[in-house]
Amino acid sequence: METRHRPAARVVCLDAAHRLLLPRRRDPLDGTWLWEPPGGGTEPGETPLAAARRELFEETGLDPAAVLDRSVLVDRDVWWNGERHIGTEHFFVARFADERPSPVRTGLLPDEEAGLDTYAWIA
Repeated sequence: METRHRPAARVVCLDAAHRLLLPRRRDPLDGTWLWEPPGGGTEPGETPLAAARRELFEETGLDPAAVLDRSVLVDRDVWWNGERHIGTEHFFVARFADERPSPVRTGLLPDEEAGLDTYAWIA
């Protein structure tokens, strides 16, 4: 069992009706499902806000300017691809004026595309 921590940022996306956007991913190692907000690792020299905006656009194609500039720190403990990811991540909020804006997959890397099952706007 490997444990690792990488700085990361996630985005809680809310539409005009206050629905929450959650992508559903399948773990490539064991096939379990994971629902979690868009986001991912912070690159060297990148601020958490810049990472949140970049990840939102890469994973959903939604407007990165919708991400507000304040975050909440969340302690996470998640298993993914045979590794235990432990650490504190920045969670930002993005608000969209439309109801259920349509996410697109065009910015995903091949392994991300393979693992992404669907997006859901949850009430």
